[in-house]
Formats: sequence, C-alpha cells, structure tokens
Amino acid sequence: MKSRGSIVVILALLGGLIFVNQLMAKEKAEEVALGVSSKWLSFVDNGDYSKSWERTAEIFRAMVTKGEWETKLNTFRKPLGKVSERKVKSKQFTTTISNAPQGEYVILEYETVFKNKQSVTETVTCVMGKDGKWKVGGYYITFPGQESQPSAEKKKE
Repeated sequence: MKSRGSIVVILALLGGLIFVNQLMAKEKAEEVALGVSSKWLSFVDNGDYSKSWERTAEIFRAMVTKGEWETKLNTFRKPLGKVSERKVKSKQFTTTISNAPQGEYVILEYETVFKNKQSVTETVTCVMGKDGKWKVGGYYITFPGQESQPSAEKKKE
C-alpha cells in the first residue's frame, strides 16, 4: 500500500513540475517577445518603416510588401505624431490565432498616447520562427470604439 501511495505522490509532484515548467516557459516567451516588440516599435516610432518591415516574420512579409507597408504607415501611423507615452496593457502567450497557422504567438497590447491623437491601443503580435527566434508577425492600431485584433481563438468548453 505504501508504494502505491508513493507513486501517486510522485506522479502528482511530476505533474506539478510540468505545469510550473510550462508556466515559466510562457512567461519567458512573453518577456522575450516584449523585448522584440519594443525594439521593433522603435523603428516604427523613428519612421524607419523599411527597416521595421525587414525585421518582421515571414508570415508578415507574405501578407504585405515593403512598399505597401511603407504606404500604410505613412498614411495611418505617421499622422498620429510622436509617441508621448506607451504602456504595456497586456501580454498573452497562445498557440492559436484566428486566420493564422498553428504556432507559438505572444500578443502584446500597448496603451499608447500620440502627440496628435490621445489614447489608442497598439497590438503587436510576435511569432516564434522556424529558426527559434521571435519576430513581429502583426501590428494593429485600434482606436477607441473599434474591436481589437488579432484575437486568440476561444476554446470551446
């Protein structure tokens, strides 16, 4: 009887360790993605739209050409002016995003204040590449009253 009880305790401990390791891996991914997105946002903030495109993931570059990206940012981002303040609003690790392949993603939301526009939400989605490096895979600006993008798929219960 003692050995059966010991096995249950050992299995419970192993399960707990696995859970803790997974939690730590998610937190590490979120922190690395935060650093990647901050560096990437500095290119956008400085108007270096070409370099920001070059530093994105394949999935991003497959959806928008460098010329289209520069045009979009000149049309929609540049008129907002310089960043006055940017705070991390949320970080979320997920393996599922609507309209994207299965993978590892971190969705970062920033509450950002621009010189010419009060508060907006910037969403930067980082994706783990085949090379094991995190890169930006998506960028959205959401104005108050708009629905944010992208969203992690809701699991059906």
